[in-house]
Amino acid sequence: MSRIHSEQEQVRRDARARMEEAGINPFAYSWNVTHHAQPVLEGFDPERHQPQEDGPAPEPFRVSVAGRIMSRRIMGKAAFFHLQDATGRIQIYVSRDDLPEGFYNEVFKKLLDIGDIVGIEGFVFQTRMGEISIHAERLEVLAKALRPLPIVKETEERTFNEVTDKEFRYRQRYVDLIVHPDVRETFRQRARMVTAMRGFLDERGYVEVETPVLQPIYGGAAARPFTTHHNALDMKLYMRIADELYLKRLIVGGFDGVYEISKDFRNEGLSRFHNPEFTMMELYVAYKDYAWMMELVEELIEHLALTLHGTTELQVGAHTINFQRPWKRLPLFDAIEERTGHQLFGKDRDELAAVGKKLGLHIEDSMGAGKIIDEIFGGFVEPHLIQPTFITDYPVELSPLAKKHRSKAGLVERFEAICNGKEICNAFSELNDPDDQRERFEEQVRLGKRGDAEAMQLDEDYLRALEYGMPPTAGLGIGVDRLAMLMTNSESIRDVILFPLLRPEAEDASAEDTPEGAA
Repeated sequence: MSRIHSEQEQVRRDARARMEEAGINPFAYSWNVTHHAQPVLEGFDPERHQPQEDGPAPEPFRVSVAGRIMSRRIMGKAAFFHLQDATGRIQIYVSRDDLPEGFYNEVFKKLLDIGDIVGIEGFVFQTRMGEISIHAERLEVLAKALRPLPIVKETEERTFNEVTDKEFRYRQRYVDLIVHPDVRETFRQRARMVTAMRGFLDERGYVEVETPVLQPIYGGAAARPFTTHHNALDMKLYMRIADELYLKRLIVGGFDGVYEISKDFRNEGLSRFHNPEFTMMELYVAYKDYAWMMELVEELIEHLALTLHGTTELQVGAHTINFQRPWKRLPLFDAIEERTGHQLFGKDRDELAAVGKKLGLHIEDSMGAGKIIDEIFGGFVEPHLIQPTFITDYPVELSPLAKKHRSKAGLVERFEAICNGKEICNAFSELNDPDDQRERFEEQVRLGKRGDAEAMQLDEDYLRALEYGMPPTAGLGIGVDRLAMLMTNSESIRDVILFPLLRPEAEDASAEDTPEGAA
C-alpha cells in the first residue's frame, strides 16, 4: 500500500515529475567533486583570486562542489543559496545569464527546494558584503528531496526546529545529521577516539583480533544474553555479552597481547547509560597484573584527551574533569564506608542484606553477597565519583574471573575506573588457576538456580583451555560508548550511538527514562 503524502511532499513529487518531463534526471549517477566548502573558505585569498584596482589579473579559483541546498534568496534574475557538504556551508551565487536558457526560471526557481542536492562548477569570489562565495557557471540536480527538512525557527534567544525533539533525532538520525553539524562532529570525534585507541595499542605490539559474536555458551560478564537459533545445526546460540573468555583462550595459545574493539549485546533495560547493543574494547596482556594495567589505563585515556582536545581538562556537563595522571586509588570497602558509615568487609550475606535494607535498598532473596555489595556501591558511592578514580580490591563473590588478592583474603585483584559518576572500565589480574575457576563457575551456577538471571554459565571448554596453562595475565574492558560520552560532553549514550535501539515507532512513550535493568 502506497503512503499518503503530505501537501508539501506532493509539491516536491510534482516538481520531480516536471523535471523528468523536461529531460532532467532528478537522481543523477555521479558528480566530479574537486573541493569542499570549508577548505574553499580557508583557501580563498582576495589579493590572489579577486580583481584588484591597478593590480595584476587574478588567478581564477575554480572549483566543483556538491551538497544540499539549506537556504536561498531569489532576487529577480539572480539568487544566493547556501550549499552544505560534509565540511560545512558555503554561499553560492546563481545568475540567470550563466545557466542554460530557461533553466534559472523554469528549474531553479520553480522546481528546486531546500534539501535538494546539487552539483556546482564555478569560481570563488568575495561579495560586497565580504562573504566568500562561489559564482555558479554550471548547476546540476543530483538528488531531489521528496520530503521537506524540518523548518528552522529563530528567535532572539535561540534557534530551534523539529529535531530538538530527542525522540525524532534518534529515530531519524539522518535528519539530525543534516540539520545539526555539531552532531556530525560528535561522531567524527568518536571515530577519532577509536582510531587513537587502536593506534595506542598497535604501537605497543598488541594484536587486534576477532572472536565469535554467536556463542554456544555466553560468559565474561554478569548479564542476561540475547538468544537465537541456528537452523542448520538445530542449536540454541547466544549473542556475546563479552569477549573475555575467547580472548584469554588466545593468551593460552601463545599471544602475548590481544585486543578487540567490538559490539557486545546484553538483554537489559535502556537508560542514559545503557543500550543493549554497545561497543567494548577488551585487552589482555600476558605476564602483567592489575597494578600494571591501572598505569596503562591512565596513560591511554590521558593520551585520548590530549589527541582529541589538546588538554587533559575537559568540560563534562557541570564538571571540569582532569584526566592527567596519576588518578586517585581507593579500595572498594573503604569507599563504601566513607559514604555510608558501614564497613562491609567480612560480613556474611544476611548481614549485608540487613545493611542494604537499612540504607533503603530493595534486596531480593536471589541476590548473593557480591550483588548486595554492588548495589550499595552503585547507589551510594559511584554517583559521587566525578574525577577519574580507581576503585580497587573487590570481593571474590563479585568477581568470578579475577585472581585472588595476593595479600587480602576474601578479595580479588580487580579495579574499575569511575568518572563522572559511572564506570568506564573494568580490569583484573586474571584468574588462571583452572580448579579455582571451576569452583567460581559452580558458585555462579548455584546463584543462577536461586534466580540470579545474570549469573555466569559453566564453560567446560574454557576450563580445558586453562588446564593447558595460561600465564599471569592482566585484562581490561573499556566501554567505548561511555568513554565517548565523556570525550564529547554528551548527556546520553544515545548521543554517541548513531542508531540506538528504540521502541517501535507506533509507541509514543520514550524509553529514555526506563529504569536501569528493567526488561
